[in-house]
Amino acid sequence: MTRKTQTERGDPRGVFFDLFDADEATELSMRAELLRGLQAWVSEAGIQAEAAKKLGITQSRVSNIARGKIDNFSLDLLVRLAARAGLRPQLKLAA
Repeated sequence: MTRKTQTERGDPRGVFFDLFDADEATELSMRAELLRGLQAWVSEAGIQAEAAKKLGITQSRVSNIARGKIDNFSLDLLVRLAARAGLRPQLKLAA
């Protein structure tokens, strides 16, 4: 692997594609998008304990969402939590 110079632009799909293989980068991108949506929802929800009750998880897990701890959440759990929050997650395939 060659090192990119500072003048080169990274992958237009995002930083994950600069750092990981395509499979892992794709999953991380999806997880990050779901996590960002949940972070916004949690900040609007106000009290983390109330958000935890609605999501069916502990307050410490809500805190992990608020702090962006992506490694603490699988893709399938983030999809379920987004659905519980009423965010209506959808999958769109593009060629």
